[in-house]
Amino acid sequence: MIKLLLSLVLIFSTALFAGKVSRSDDLSQVNQEVRVSATGMGVAPAFAHSPAQAYALAKRAAMVDAYRLLAERVGGVTIEGQDTIKNMEVTRSEVRTYVKNSIRNAQIVETKFQDGMCEVELEVVIHYQDLAQ
Repeated sequence: MIKLLLSLVLIFSTALFAGKVSRSDDLSQVNQEVRVSATGMGVAPAFAHSPAQAYALAKRAAMVDAYRLLAERVGGVTIEGQDTIKNMEVTRSEVRTYVKNSIRNAQIVETKFQDGMCEVELEVVIHYQDLAQ
């Protein structure tokens, strides 16, 4: 009798678990949007020949910085570290960060230029289905 009862509990718990898995599969069909934004900053270089060139180069640097920040927020950052120790003393410490991601369809929300520095705010809309893959 106890074996039969345990078998029934095991069968029902397996059926409940299988039901949860199928429901999570249904969540991939939900069309949710997530908006991610980042503000990048760029400085006009000293070698610019005109104010227009300074503005264009500062804006480009700010956009690249904003894209990097978006990639960090969406995909994360890989961090590697290495310490060299000699005679129980750290002689060299090195930390490297890597970002590898693709950002598509980002839109410029706002651009500010003041005192030789440009700020660009980018925003990208990510659909839930893109996150699930």
